[in-house]
Amino acid sequence: MGKPTVHDIAKEAGVSLATVDRVLNRRPGVRTATVARVQAAIDKLGYVRDLSAANLARGRLYRLAFVLPDRKSQFLAAVEEAVAEAARALRLDRLDLQAVRVPVGDPVAVRRSFERLIRQGVDGVAVMADETPMVRDMIARLKAEGVAVVALVTDQPKTERDHFVGIDNVAAGRTAGVLMGRFLAGRNGAVMVMVNSTQARDMVERRLGFDEVLAARFPGLEALPSLEGYDNFEVTHRLAARVLARRDDLVGIYCTGAGLRGVTQAVTESGRGDIVVVGHELTAHARAALEAGLVDVVITQNVGHLVRSAARVLRAQCDGVDVIASQEVIRIEIVMKENLP
Repeated sequence: MGKPTVHDIAKEAGVSLATVDRVLNRRPGVRTATVARVQAAIDKLGYVRDLSAANLARGRLYRLAFVLPDRKSQFLAAVEEAVAEAARALRLDRLDLQAVRVPVGDPVAVRRSFERLIRQGVDGVAVMADETPMVRDMIARLKAEGVAVVALVTDQPKTERDHFVGIDNVAAGRTAGVLMGRFLAGRNGAVMVMVNSTQARDMVERRLGFDEVLAARFPGLEALPSLEGYDNFEVTHRLAARVLARRDDLVGIYCTGAGLRGVTQAVTESGRGDIVVVGHELTAHARAALEAGLVDVVITQNVGHLVRSAARVLRAQCDGVDVIASQEVIRIEIVMKENLP
C-alpha cells in the first residue's frame, strides 16, 4: 500500500475533501467533532503532510517581520544585518524577512507600527522590546489577527507570544557574576551595574542572576543599584564617570547590554586600569575594547543563529508543527582577548 493521501483521509473520516483541507490548514468553519474525526483518521492512516510541497503548490510565501527598537546600537545594527543576510539565504524556502525599527519611547508610534504590519498581512513577527503595556496590547492584537509572535532577545512572558528566542538571561547574569568574582581574585569593593532599561526583561534577569552569584559566592563584592543608560553613549559615559569619581572602592563594572562604549571611555579617562569590566554582545566596539585590554570578558550570543532560529520558529507556528527544541537553543558564549574569533 502506498502513502496515504487526503482522499484516504476523507474516505476514512466520512467527510469531503474540502473539509479535510480546512482541517489540515486550520481554517475555521469545521465543527469540533468533525475535526476530531479527521484527526483520528490522520493518526490511524499515519498520514504525514508534505508542507513544503503543499506550500509550493499554493504559492505560499511567509512574510516575517523583525521589530527592533529604533536606537543607535551596534548590537541592534548587527541583528538588522543578520535579518538581511537571512532574508537572502532563506528566499528559496519562501521566507520573506524584513527588519522594522520602532521608536519605543513613543506609544503612539509603537501602535501605528504594529497596525501597519497587520495591514501588510504579515504571517509572523519577532518582537524585541521593553515590557510595556503598549507592547503587551500590540502582541495581543497580533495574536487576535492570527499572526505568529515570538519574543526576541528579551522575553515577554506576560503576553500571548508563542515562543521566546534568545539566551537564558538569568544564566547569563550568573555567568557574569562568576567571571567578575574570578577576575577580581579575592578583591573586595563595589561593582557598578549599567543596564539599558529596567523595563527590559533581559536586563532585569541578567541583574538577578548576577546578584544571586555575588551574594552566594562573593560576599565581599557589593553590587550597586542599576544605572539606566538607554543605549545612549552620552548618558552611559556621564553616569559611569560620576560613579568612578565618587567611589574609590569601585573594583568592577558589569555592563548588562548596550552602553559599553560610554563605560570604557569613562574608565579610560579615570586612569583606573585596575577596574574589571564584564560586558555583553561582541560588537565592533566590544572587540576593540577586548583587544585594547579595556574589557576583560564579553558574554555574547550568535546573532545569525538568533535570527534564523526566530524565522524557523515563526514558520513552525504558521504551519502548526512542533519546534525542534534542541535546534533552537541559543547558547551563551564567553569571549576574551585570547579567543577572539
